[in-house]
Amino acid sequence: MTVLTEVVGDMTDHHDGADPVVEVRDLRMRYGTKDVLTGVSFVARPGEVVALLGPNGAGKTTTIEILEGFRMRSAGHVRVLGLDPAHGTEAWRARLGVVLQSWRDHGKWRVRELLAHLGSFYPPYSTPRRGRPWDTDELVEAVGLAEQAGQKVSQLSGGQRRRLDVAIGIVGRPDLLFLDEPTAGFDPHARREFHDLVHRLVDDDDTTILLTTHDLDEAEKLADRILILAGGHIIADGSADQLSRSVTTPAEVRWSDGDQRFVHSTMDATRFVRELLGADDGGITDLEVRRASLEDTYMTLVREFESGRTETAVRAFQEVTR
Repeated sequence: MTVLTEVVGDMTDHHDGADPVVEVRDLRMRYGTKDVLTGVSFVARPGEVVALLGPNGAGKTTTIEILEGFRMRSAGHVRVLGLDPAHGTEAWRARLGVVLQSWRDHGKWRVRELLAHLGSFYPPYSTPRRGRPWDTDELVEAVGLAEQAGQKVSQLSGGQRRRLDVAIGIVGRPDLLFLDEPTAGFDPHARREFHDLVHRLVDDDDTTILLTTHDLDEAEKLADRILILAGGHIIADGSADQLSRSVTTPAEVRWSDGDQRFVHSTMDATRFVRELLGADDGGITDLEVRRASLEDTYMTLVREFESGRTETAVRAFQEVTR
């Protein structure tokens, strides 16, 4: 099966020429007689947000654990921050940040004290380009826990505890941050603040972020590139827009003409809009084209794969990314 990173990798990297932060080629993992990963390949460059999506059991967690150095791979080439994760040093680990789905310890610590304590391990790993750790008061403010700074962790609500998880993951100002379902338990306001924080990490520190999530709307908002993992392979790799153009689903064209509102479904939105405006006498307003969402695209590509029509999906994607 064609691996789509080879098709669009160079098109989507927005730090051309920079050494990859993550470089994976033909990654394979076998548990007993079961092949979980059968040839995963992709790269991530400085300041890039990459979302890894896939059905349960697709191998997302295994892939991330290998990149973090917590699990040995069966075969393949893997480099993270220039080193093989299987042989990562303490200095190498200081450059990583990990936000797991949940933490269950630290209950007796107070929020600010815990973050200051964890941060105390990082000063030896500061560099002229990146001082470590993050200032504790600034970090508490950044994750929205300033009012809870003196509270015990055990007294935090679920959403506040999740904010603390994020703070723990970034206290060392990582070069590479792994986010596993980062906004689970967040209310809409907290989710928006978190998205702002992600953009800050990318813009200010050039942090590379590898995100795993089931929230496709979040992936679409945050990710520069989206990888879809199914059956041990990356079956699609591109921006949300590239992925949406890879599936043959109709677009909706919506517009107003006077007091009337119209909706038209079409496979060729560009042609329809051109013809619509060509016949317009000046009354058309509020023109909008709604293409397939990331969720539509994701479901279509996974269904193609699961129905055995993987090559059809791959060829369609190659056509729109040439």
